[in-house]
Amino acid sequence: MKKYKFLFTLIVCLSVFGCSDLEEDARSQLNPDERLVNLETVETTISGAYGNLTARAFLSRGLGLTIMLRSDMVDIGNPSTSPERIEHDQFTVSTTNPLILNISRPERSFWPRLYQIIRGANETLKEVEVLEEQEAGVKEEIIGRARFVRGFAYYHLVRLFGDVPYLDENTATVDATVMSRTSVDEVYEAIIADFEYGKQWLPDSRSNRALPGKAAASAFLASVYLTRGDYQAAYNEATDIISKSGTYNLALEPDYRNIFHAENTDASLEPIFVLDFTGTNVGDEARDYLAAFTGFFGQATYYPSGGWSVMVPAQPVFDTWQDGDYRKEVNFDAEAVDNNGNVIPFTQFSSLDGRNANRPHISKYTAMAGDLPQANTSGRDSHSNYQMMRYAEVLLIAAEAAIELGNTAEADQYINMVRERARNGNGTGAPSAFPENISGATIDDVMEERRLELAFEHKRWYDIVRRKMGSEVFGPNGFETEFQGTQNFNPDRDYLLPIPPLEISNNPNLTQNPGY
Repeated sequence: MKKYKFLFTLIVCLSVFGCSDLEEDARSQLNPDERLVNLETVETTISGAYGNLTARAFLSRGLGLTIMLRSDMVDIGNPSTSPERIEHDQFTVSTTNPLILNISRPERSFWPRLYQIIRGANETLKEVEVLEEQEAGVKEEIIGRARFVRGFAYYHLVRLFGDVPYLDENTATVDATVMSRTSVDEVYEAIIADFEYGKQWLPDSRSNRALPGKAAASAFLASVYLTRGDYQAAYNEATDIISKSGTYNLALEPDYRNIFHAENTDASLEPIFVLDFTGTNVGDEARDYLAAFTGFFGQATYYPSGGWSVMVPAQPVFDTWQDGDYRKEVNFDAEAVDNNGNVIPFTQFSSLDGRNANRPHISKYTAMAGDLPQANTSGRDSHSNYQMMRYAEVLLIAAEAAIELGNTAEADQYINMVRERARNGNGTGAPSAFPENISGATIDDVMEERRLELAFEHKRWYDIVRRKMGSEVFGPNGFETEFQGTQNFNPDRDYLLPIPPLEISNNPNLTQNPGY
């Protein structure tokens, strides 16, 4: 055991309360002092970094609302919901949007929360340096976890904001307050390096898929390469995972519904990396808010309290989804059961509560929370798993890259594996005729398959951005034309979010994104 002198960010800051901006906040630190560093303290630090993944500021609420509402798959249901949400849905985002950075409650916003994750990873990497020698691979596995979650956080930041300040374990406090935005290319180089390290040192497989293994690092590498347009590298990574599916203990889940079942998903081989909620409410953190945001008011379909009808797809999203595709049944609630046991069709959802939109609601999160008897308070206190990466996405990454490389026959094979599962439903009856097998797949075909297979899983907005589809999907032939606001989409501005003005004020070396 060694003593090491450094600034240590309290775990309560890392996992619950958050810090206001990139500048170190003295209130959230211990003064520099001698302290013991051992394996237990290192595990506490890395656990704090991962604990931020289930924070309300991240995909459960703050960032989840943002990227789902910005997609063409989700619209505002209850028009009286907070303006900060409507801004993202209608592309009228102010630079002071509280979901990005809430000055009075920074722990509730995702810009500082993402840097919280990074800070926890960097603190872990500094602590590991002074550990006494461990058995072979122990330190490397911890470093792999730290670098994976750092790469994961930066992968969100760079797609949301473009050039962002890049802080690593060697960045001093004073450097963080004066550094400029790091180029997208440099940030991606660092992300790739982090995932490459994880691929080398993380274990082949884990029973708990809220922790990354080799497949998680490799799958996110494939995703990064796809985003960067390096299709050969994306193909290589994705097909390497497919060839090692036995080693990595991966397979398509026979019943698509089980992937989004709060209990059955734990036994599935499809998840590669998940956010695992614990049904614990600590200061309004670690809660499954998407169950509430996507559910409808005044119903007992899953739990008596119902949801809030905030994120509700436009009607054409439901209408254009082919009947007979089992994924449609799993993804939507087209009827509700009220507290008296009456079945209410979606056209009458407002009769349950005037704030409900009379459109089919997303069921992935409400049903998942409803699988658990302890789920309450609109489903928020659940043990749901959010799918960050799963085997079906790896197949579709391979398919997209194969198409770009001119190998459509192989792309057809991967897409048809996903479609066959959709046709088979829950496996108890005769397969459906839909979706049919595909032959001669195009990029449009694979993007459509991603839209359906990965519906409401935080993927669609990033697909729109990387393929620059905004003008098309928010145009006159898009799903949301009946709603005011989609015509506000500006491709010269809206593929990126604004840098928070407070950060620019604190650090004059930072600049604002175009159009804000």
